[in-house]
Amino acid sequence: MKSIEFIRKHPLYQSSYDRLQKAEEGRRFCCHTMAHFLDVARIAWILNLERQLGLRKEVVYAAALLHDIGKYRQYEEGYPHEKASAEIAEIILNELPEHVFSEGEKQSVLQAVFGHRRQRTETENLERILYLADKKSRLCYACAAEKDCNWSLEKKNMEVEI
Repeated sequence: MKSIEFIRKHPLYQSSYDRLQKAEEGRRFCCHTMAHFLDVARIAWILNLERQLGLRKEVVYAAALLHDIGKYRQYEEGYPHEKASAEIAEIILNELPEHVFSEGEKQSVLQAVFGHRRQRTETENLERILYLADKKSRLCYACAAEKDCNWSLEKKNMEVEI
């Protein structure tokens, strides 16, 4: 999966990731680390397989690695992180070597990144599984800070799902 390493090693991805890690230093609540991105990727991949959606693994992992990469802008500027992440993703995806992703796959990744925060009724498969994987990746039921978290109970992942 050289395309995933291209994304991870891209200078814009690296600088955005570094800014995100600095912005979340000392944070008690959910953090947006590489572990979170990979948890989301793996859960989304499992959902893809279980639902027989036929998405390529590289596409699922690309969306997961990019979905929260712009979160630092939300901390720094109050700018919605789904928009910031989609803007960063578009730059990186457009710099991928030719034929890594089709134009349709790039658009699916961008839509999934942009739409990952809200469950909508009319969504493409990638957006739907990215949303679900992002929520399932959070272990609210085992979090020491859960009682102080301002997420509504509906947003929290309060049980192990199989």
